[in-house]
Amino acid sequence: MRFAPHTEDDISEMLAALGLSSLDELFGEIPADVRLDRPLNIPDGVSEMELIHDMRTLAAGNRSADQLVCFAGGGAYDHYIPSVVWALAGRSEFYTSYTPYQPELSQGVLQTLFEFQSMICELTGLEVSNASLYDGATALVEAVNMARGHGRERVLVSGAVDPRLVDTLRAYGRGAGYEPEVFPVSHGRGGDPDVGPDVAAVVVQHPNVYGALEPVRDLFGRAHDGGARAIQVFDPLSLGVLAPPGELGADIAVAEGQTLGNHLNYGGPYLGLIAARLDDVRRMPGRIVGETLDVDGKTGYVLTLQAREQHIRREKANSNICTNQTLMAVAATVYLGWLGPAGLAELGRQCASKAAYAAGLLTAVDGVELLHPDAPFFKEFTLRLPSPAAQVRDALVDRGFLAGIPLADAEGRALAVAVTEKRSRDEIDRFADAFADVLKVPA
Repeated sequence: MRFAPHTEDDISEMLAALGLSSLDELFGEIPADVRLDRPLNIPDGVSEMELIHDMRTLAAGNRSADQLVCFAGGGAYDHYIPSVVWALAGRSEFYTSYTPYQPELSQGVLQTLFEFQSMICELTGLEVSNASLYDGATALVEAVNMARGHGRERVLVSGAVDPRLVDTLRAYGRGAGYEPEVFPVSHGRGGDPDVGPDVAAVVVQHPNVYGALEPVRDLFGRAHDGGARAIQVFDPLSLGVLAPPGELGADIAVAEGQTLGNHLNYGGPYLGLIAARLDDVRRMPGRIVGETLDVDGKTGYVLTLQAREQHIRREKANSNICTNQTLMAVAATVYLGWLGPAGLAELGRQCASKAAYAAGLLTAVDGVELLHPDAPFFKEFTLRLPSPAAQVRDALVDRGFLAGIPLADAEGRALAVAVTEKRSRDEIDRFADAFADVLKVPA
């Protein structure tokens, strides 16, 4: 027995019921030239007990991420997750819920998603949000699709947007008929986009891939002067100390929502956030939960504008990659409710102050400097190292630290370092000491 859970007696009984003499006769309709005429080249199966033993032996060879102090970022961050988040999000009512096609049976989930949308609108300063998307990268794709829905074609992207986001745009753009055009930045931020009459969108990340804060009001002003939509990629947990996208002039704002109560989880599942102005509500993909009244005048919640969703119109839908991440959105709702406006502001202040402290210590190490010293930053900053960044990162793992994300800049000697509210002064001090020790070792 390999993968099929049928005994020989099961197979014989099935063939007898079908009036067949063999499995070859059962599959006789399949042309011989596409059938495998030998057994699969796989080993014999093992018992569950043996399999679990082997898996535990393999796992024991790994070093747990919990044993390392995390200064890595680049889109996924080690923020504190209070125990209440998954105590509530992990309840069976949420954990096992599916698409709420029947609102009369799904009021709890629908209400939670309505509250999630309301929180994202309040967070971003924009009028409409949906019930989440797959992740931050595909949320950006959807934002560009919305912008291009107004009849313009070209998409301008700042050179300080995470290259992985640009690659995702490029992959989806091949099918949609556009190629994202990257405009150069100056000293890690800004730039001068040429917004002609055929430009649909200008995309800016703030804080950007280097952690630097962008002159977004100026960049978005140029987009609007040219008649284009302004799209901001934002960090949700920066908005306790930074102005919201709507106030900065963004027409559409997108983000990776992992920081809102979701663990790093080895890269997922995460959730995408998207918010826009009311003018674009009918172009927004995904599920939107609306508040209404039932026949008795009681408040109720329903999926609204479903006619443009992929499960209704199929090929005529606004998008076919837009289904949401309900469980992750529930966790984000609990997290934001726990944090509150004052907590969000305090978290932002802690990130900013601890990042500034870490940057001061690290740039005191011989040969280390900020890659863009004139650019302000929030919780992430990029260093120029005297040695290849990947080598420094790997050496610091042996000393108990996830040091950061190597970037291609400065001939591979750029390292983006993230500092969240979880990092203590002692951890930052020890990290700086380990950094200095590593750089004393000949590369």
